[in-house]
Formats: sequence, structure tokens, C-alpha cells
Amino acid sequence: MILGLLSPTAIILCLIGVIIGIIFGAIPGMTATMAVAVFLPVTYAYPLTESLALLLGLYVGGISGGLVPATLINIPGTPSSICTTLDAYPMAKNGEPEKALKIGVVSSFFGGIFSLLILYYFAPALASMAIKFSSVEKFLIILLALTVIASLSKGSLLVGIFSGFLGVFISLIGQFGDNNRLRLVPPGLEDELIYGFTLLPVLIGLFAISQILKEAEEGMKRQDFQNISLDKKEKFSLSVFKGQIVNLFRSAAIGTFVGILPGIGGSAASILSYSQAKNFSKEPEKLGTGVPEGIIASEASNNGLTGGALVPLLSLGIPGDSTTAVLVGAFLLQGIQVGPLFIGNNPDLWKLMIYALLLANIIMFIIMYFSIRTIAKLIYAPKQILYPIIIVMCVIGAYSINNGIMFDVWTLMLFGLLGYVFDKIGIQTPPFLVGFILGGQLEKYFMDSIKGSGGSLTIFFTKGPIAWILWILIIVSIGFYIYQNSKQMMCACEE
Repeated sequence: MILGLLSPTAIILCLIGVIIGIIFGAIPGMTATMAVAVFLPVTYAYPLTESLALLLGLYVGGISGGLVPATLINIPGTPSSICTTLDAYPMAKNGEPEKALKIGVVSSFFGGIFSLLILYYFAPALASMAIKFSSVEKFLIILLALTVIASLSKGSLLVGIFSGFLGVFISLIGQFGDNNRLRLVPPGLEDELIYGFTLLPVLIGLFAISQILKEAEEGMKRQDFQNISLDKKEKFSLSVFKGQIVNLFRSAAIGTFVGILPGIGGSAASILSYSQAKNFSKEPEKLGTGVPEGIIASEASNNGLTGGALVPLLSLGIPGDSTTAVLVGAFLLQGIQVGPLFIGNNPDLWKLMIYALLLANIIMFIIMYFSIRTIAKLIYAPKQILYPIIIVMCVIGAYSINNGIMFDVWTLMLFGLLGYVFDKIGIQTPPFLVGFILGGQLEKYFMDSIKGSGGSLTIFFTKGPIAWILWILIIVSIGFYIYQNSKQMMCACEE
């Protein structure tokens, strides 16, 4: 299986994935999550080796592509590129756009490789510990994931928690346990919803259709950007990284660590690493004026997120961010369950993922470093042409996933509208999605725990030290958010 990754088909698919990911990342409004969601149905036609090469290529390329609009038009292509705009755009306006882009590309490559090494050494150790968990600990881990994601999502804590448990509620639609009793199923849809909503149309609807609806509302006409020309050839030397090695390692480490924490996201990693670069800088006043230091901090951290976010997914079965949550769908399509047993039961597949990530990062670096002038033109791609094509791909993918069931297309549209409405009323999509994915397991482990204790809820509090630690982490995550929220409110009142 490992040698299969090196097959021409796998390499070509990884190459295609990186290119398409870069395109999605480079066009404002299109993200890595959207890229993976749109192309997820395609993987159903390929063996797991080729599927992973394609999806991981999309993942790495999508995160990296956000550098382009952040540098040239001051618009983050992805949320993780927010802080890239602070120095890359001023550098581009100062007549060095190619230098800014190449600093970002090199930093992104370093961050990706650093996080890959952390994934390789850290995930197996965490998984081996998690294998010892009983149904009680597994239930509390899922509860912790929902709580952490809710507490770190935008908006109020209650809305975040509500979003996660709304996803759990929707996941419970369908047949209850092993009997034939249906629950939460509207009359007339018993046959269609006997197994609940299909995951893939839900994913594509939430992250592709809803985004297109938002873009349509705002208008797809090309904005009048300040033209930054790349016609003038610039000499680039790695000497710009002289004195920035500590910054490079620190930022990659911060991005990887933030990726390991479920639900925080790339924007938080970018902001945190940028602020630390400013704190440790000898000339902090220069950050934000177009210096390499700021670009390195942001780009090394957001690509460090790629490997870090896979750590909780592959070792605990908990998605690290919205993109890895979508990757769960790819594994389910291939009949593979991620979690504590994944690495031990699938050693070849585990090594395959490491090689696929390595290959994707190398391809990303080569393409973006040597073709940056061509890639820069993507920011002006007409969305009124791209988005109809994407909608058609989404519909075809949803329809074909279960061999031609029209209800999956209606599911796609329904959750696309829900994602659009969620954004309007403040419900957070990432907690909702994670709740939807983990809802079935949450119920299973809860019921198994209750059966094992003879119907007593005290089992969740008396199981042992691991359960107590998990309860402490749940309380700390909620307490931390309450503290941060109250601190922000006090600052607002003082102003």
C-alpha cells in the first residue's frame, strides 16, 4: 500500500489536489474546507491510496493558497492568512510583491514539514494511551471536544454549545439502536431517513453551497483592487531568513499546537504566532510595515496547523478543525473508522498518510515557488463562472454517492440553506458539524456506560482519575472562556 502512493496515479492526483487547493485558497471566499468538501465525492471512485493523495493535496494547497490574495489585494484567502496581510501587503506595495510571496511560500513549507514530524511522533503515543479508555472516558472526550469547540467559537458560549448539541440532535434522526423504531423522522420520510441524513451531502451543503449563497448575496462583481504588478523580476535569497530561525520554529510550533487543540482554527494560530513574534522582536514597531518577520510568523503557523489538526483526528477520532471534520467523510466512504485504534489497526495506512502529506508539501512548495507569477492571476478569476460549475459538481457528487438517490440532493440544498441561515442568526457551523459527526458515538458511549453501571449516572463521576481529569478539562475550557469574555467586556466598558 505504501508503494502505491508512489504510483503515477497517486502522484498525479496529489499534484491535481495541490493545484486545485491553491486555486480555492487564492480566490477570496473559497477555502480549503470548501475544496475538500466539493471534491470529496470524487474520492469514491478511487482506492484509498489515491483518495488520500488527492484530499491531502487539496488540504495543503488550500491552506497555502490564501497567501496570494493576502499579499496582493490585502484580503485573506483563508482565515489562517489574516495576519499575513499585515506585512505581506505593505511589502508588496513597497515594490517587493514577489519577495513577500516567496517568503510566505518558504515559511509555509517549513511549517508543514514541522507539523508533519509532530504528527508522526505524537499521534501514536496519544492513540496508545487512548486505547485504554472505556466507554465513559470516550463519552467525556467527545463531550470535551464539543465544549472546547463551543467555547472557542465566535460569539457567546451558549450559542457555541447550542450549535454543537444541535448537530448532535440532528444526527439522532433515524433508526434507534438495533431495533426498528424510528425517531425524529417527519411523516412521509420514513424510507429516506431510516439511517438519518447522509454525511457527504451535509458536509458539501454546509461548506460549499452556503458559502456560494453568501457570496451571491454580497455580489460577485470583481472589486476594484489596487494593481500590484509582478512584471518586474526580483532577486530572492534565503538570506532574508537570517536571524529568523527562532521565529520560524516558534511560529511552526504554535501553529502545530493550536492545530492539536480541537476547533480553534487557523486564524487563532496566525494571530497568536504573530503576537509572539511582536513580543520577542528587537524592533516590534516595524511589524505591520512590511517586514519578513511578520510574514514568517503567520505563514509558518498556519501551515503548521495542517499536521497538528490531524493529531486529534487520527488518535482520538476528534476533528481538529472544520477541514479535518470533512476528511472524516472520506474515511467513512472507504469504511475506515478514525480513533484510538486507527493507527494500530492500520499501520500501512498511517505511514501512507505521512508520505502523502510529505508529498503534498513538496509539490506545494515547487508549484508556488516557481509559478508564483501565474498563480497570482487567480485572484481575478470571475466567480460568476466558477461558482455555477462548483454547484453542478456538488449536485452530481451528492446524487451519485448512494448510486442515484434524489433525496441526497435535497439534503445538500437543505443544509446549504441551513448553513446560510446559521451565519445570519449566529449559530456556529464548525461546532454543529462536529456535533453531527460525533453525535452517534456520543449516544453509543453514553448508553454503553449507563448499561455497564446498571442505570446509574454516577459512573461518569466515579470511574477513576482519567474521567476526573477530563471533567477538569471541560470545566477549565468553559471557565477560560467565561474569564476571557468578562475581561473583554470590562475593557469595552473602560473604553
